[in-house]
Amino acid sequence: MRVLFVSLFIVIADQLSKFFIKGGTIPLINLHVNGMSYGESINVIGDFFKLTFVENPGIAFGIDVDGVPKLLLSLFTLLASIGVFYYLWKSKEQKLIIRLALAFILGGAIGNLIDRTFYGLFYGYAPLFYGKVVDFFNMDFFDLTIFGRTYDRFPIFNIADSSVTIGVTLLLIFHRTPSEETKEIEKEKNENILLDNSVINSAENNGTSNLETKNSSLIEDNKNNVENYKREEIQN
Repeated sequence: MRVLFVSLFIVIADQLSKFFIKGGTIPLINLHVNGMSYGESINVIGDFFKLTFVENPGIAFGIDVDGVPKLLLSLFTLLASIGVFYYLWKSKEQKLIIRLALAFILGGAIGNLIDRTFYGLFYGYAPLFYGKVVDFFNMDFFDLTIFGRTYDRFPIFNIADSSVTIGVTLLLIFHRTPSEETKEIEKEKNENILLDNSVINSAENNGTSNLETKNSSLIEDNKNNVENYKREEIQN
């Protein structure tokens, strides 16, 4: 399925951006990136939009989760990613916009799952499934309260978070409920039935008209035959 390339692109873009923000070394290709210091900010559009390096041990948009719930969250994300992939694979007949939405969600879920699963091991600070998610998009926003915590700026996020948000938004806008789909199918069936009936009636009318024409022709032929017979009798 081609939409899976969208998911792949999102995962690659997400991981590359996090690597250049956090920094690190990849000995296999002899690559080392210094990255940003934790908490460091770089103004992109004044104070409105910055790149700020932070790490989130919990779920999206800086909401903290630690300990056993952290492990459960990582495992849940893994299972959710598998579920979204399966649903996407089974939705080959769905509209393109729906499959794209699922591809965005899948790419974002896998992007953050990689952080939670492997970053602790890769950077040497936590065991498997206990890694922290790298966030860096920092935008000014009106005051927002989430789970009792008030933010004077929008919670710092990353490409994976944005991808999941876009995918969910597209689903909410374009996904129809089963009842709506059933109504649409019934409507199409009724329209097809009306069209078929119209074609049948037209064919029957044409057939009746042709039959009447044939009968008239036969009656006329019979009249002519009778008149010819009478003429022959008179002549004889």
